Amino acid sequence: MNTSPITSWDGAEAIFTWADSPTMMAIALIGALAVTVGAIVYAASHDKHAYASYKPK
Repeated sequence: MNTSPITSWDGAEAIFTWADSPTMMAIALIGALAVTVGAIVYAASHDKHAYASYKPK
């Protein structure tokens, strides 16, 4: 049962030929995790600094 509306790869914007490679998928996953964890660490650091410098009147 092939219900995909795609009938041809002509005009495709991106074709990932490495999508079946476990090594490249692991690298992509590790990269995404690094960006996510980095954003969380940066936000926590900024939050800590912002609250430390806040002095209520």
